[in-house]
Parts: sequence; C-alpha cells; structure tokens
Amino acid sequence: MSENTNTTVTVTPSKALRGRIRVPGDKSISHRYAILAALASGTSSIGNYSQGEDCRSTLGCLRALGVDINETIGADSMTNTVEISGHGLKGLTRPSGPLDAGNSGTTMRLLSGVVSASPFRTVITGDHSLKTRPMQRVIEPLQLMGATFNSIDGCPPLTIDGGVLRGIDYSLPIASAQVKSAILLAGLHANGLTSITEPSNTRDHTERALEKFGSTFCRQSNGQMSVIGKAELRHVNVNVPGDLSSAAFLVAAALMIPGSDVEIESVGLNPTRTGYLDVLRRAGANIETEFTDHDASEPFGTIRIRYHHLQPIVISPSEVPGLIDEIPVLGALAAHAGSIEVSGAEELRNKESDRIAHLTEGFRRMGARVDEKIDGFRIAADKPLPGGTVDAAGDHRLAMAFAVAALGANGPSVITGSDTVDISYPGFFTALNSLQS
Repeated sequence: MSENTNTTVTVTPSKALRGRIRVPGDKSISHRYAILAALASGTSSIGNYSQGEDCRSTLGCLRALGVDINETIGADSMTNTVEISGHGLKGLTRPSGPLDAGNSGTTMRLLSGVVSASPFRTVITGDHSLKTRPMQRVIEPLQLMGATFNSIDGCPPLTIDGGVLRGIDYSLPIASAQVKSAILLAGLHANGLTSITEPSNTRDHTERALEKFGSTFCRQSNGQMSVIGKAELRHVNVNVPGDLSSAAFLVAAALMIPGSDVEIESVGLNPTRTGYLDVLRRAGANIETEFTDHDASEPFGTIRIRYHHLQPIVISPSEVPGLIDEIPVLGALAAHAGSIEVSGAEELRNKESDRIAHLTEGFRRMGARVDEKIDGFRIAADKPLPGGTVDAAGDHRLAMAFAVAALGANGPSVITGSDTVDISYPGFFTALNSLQS
C-alpha cells in the first residue's frame, strides 16, 4: 500500500497479514468516561483515551463548558492519559459560544442530555455532515423531561434552554445506545427516577460507566434500566480498552487474505459489542478470543484471526443494533469473495453519510455485484474484485471498508477522502502496512 496525499490513498493487493497489534482506545467508551468524569467530584484519570477526532470534539466541548482537562500524549498513541477535574453535577458553566461537536453525533446527543439540566442556553453545532443528521429522537424525550429545544427541522444546530428536569418512564421507539445514554445522563440531574425500556439490547457502555462512577443505577432483565437523580458521582482511575469496531477492519482483512494470522491485543470484548464476531463465526470464521482482564467493568482481551473461507452471511433486522458500525466491513468481506444480505438497517442512511448508498456505489466501482435496498443491500462476489477508484464520502468507516476490500482485489484501488479515518482510527493505514508480509 502507498499513501499519495493526505486525502487520497492507493491500496494495492496484499499478501498474507501477520503479526500482533493494538488498536486505539474505544471511541464509545472514551466519550462516556470523559463526560462522566466532568460531572463527578474530583480528578479522574483516563488512560488510553481515544485520539480520534470525534473524542477530541467531546473534550473541546467540555472545556468550553468550564471543565479543566490535561492531556499527556504517549509516543506510541497507545499511552495517552486524560485527566479531568470535575466539579459535580452542577459544575458546568455557560459557554462563551456554540459548542462544536465536529463530525460526532455521539458528542452532540450525549451532551444534549447533560446540558438539558444546565440553567443557561447552550447551542451545539457541528460540521456539514452532522448538520444533516436527524436529532428528533433525542429531542423528544429530553423535552418531556423539561428542557426546551430549537432546531432546523429536527437537525442541528440545537439550541437548548436547560432547566429543572423531572424523571420520566420512557420506551425507546427504536433501539439506540446514544439516545438511551442521553436520557440516562439527563436523568442524573432530574428529580426522581428516570426509567428507560429499549426494544432490543444495545451497547451498554453508559450503564457500566455509571456503575463505575458511583451512580445509583439499576438494571432489570426485561430491557428496562433506571437511574436515580441527584446522586453525586465519584472520580475514578480507568483505562479504555482497544476499540472493537476499529479492530473489526483488521479482523476482516485477516479473514480475507490466504495465509493470514493476526492477533489484536488489549481490545474490548464487551458482549454487547461482539455480535460482529458471532456473525463471522456463524459463517465459518476462524476466530479465537481470550479474556485477560476487566477495567471499569469493561472486559478486554486478545483476538486471534486466521484466514478461512466464509459461507454466505445474512444479517436480520434483530441483529442490526448490535453490529451497526461493523456492517460496512462485513460488506467488504462479501465484496471480496462471498455474499451478504442485510435488511432492517435503515439507520445506516443517517450516519456520517448515507452509508447504504455510498457503500453500494463504492463496491460497484470496485467491481462487485451489488443490489441496494431501502433498508440494506445485497453483495455477491464469485471472484476477486478488479479494483477501482472510490469516494469515502466523508465517512471514516467507508474509507476503511473500501481499503479492506481493496487488499484482496486483483489490482490497485484509489480511495479519495481517505484522511477521514482520523475521526476514529488515526494511523489506520500505517497499521495495515505493519501487518503485511
């Protein structure tokens, strides 16, 4: 593989991938630890905090809300430490201007829950992509709790007038970890009990983090969870495990290239995030996992992946919430050799890009047979792709998915907009290069 410019990369076919590697700190967990540390009393230390642009947007917004944050960046980017001095649930101060969430929907949704309880007006904005993403699903419950929102047809920028919040009993119409988390974070500040019922399980990083930071939090087996408002949070010292969604691209690459044998160490193995691995095992993948430890109730360990021919993959609507971020790279596997059919994934049209439209267009340009559907797609390939020129459409996961598919092509592929990988996985292309024999 050879990088040509900051925004375009040429990916050449690869021989076997081999080696042992780490991936950056988990993006979802980093967001949540930083926000809860800002709301806790005392100074929290967060090791291996993600250096992706999305997580840096969260830190920037917290600083604008008056939170003191010190960062120590390690030489290998895997030893980053963020120290956050929290001043309790009422410690945030009025920002001097709009909060800039950049490209991060997680930042916008989670902080909307937090500032809904602040006694001042907050404006949260972002880049062009973020301004097109619908926020009504988070606006509705937070307004029921007592906040006032103004938006542009439910899209950012969001103007939030915080106030005294009341607890609610809310059933999520569509499973969403981000909406659930926004309500729970608002519930920390609300009077009384805030309860949420989700229609299917989503990633539970917020619930685990709330327990670690000392929140009065309760889970029930029927998909309901509750938080009691006004309970003070304690500061913690935690380490963020490696990001399993980032590791997914290396997993796929190793499964695709004959003779590959890759180990990914210190990666998060939270069971609400491992649906991707379950799907691959169902298709015959040779994947071994070994748990090594827990930190802040988040399990982590080592994944070993060896090349194996896969059977056709079918993703049902009930599986989509548990692997929404990994669907693009599953498409990359199928585009190389095999097939995949995905349904019930309309949510992909409201991510950093319309992932269904741009994913299917990109794989067509690389030579795959693709059928686009309203709620998903079907990709079939009976021979390696010839390669081609594709546009990442400003979407980090599409850039990485196209790169993985290109490794198994017969010729080089050019990916434009490749620098967008820095949103979640700075150094992604360097990591791929390091594994090539």
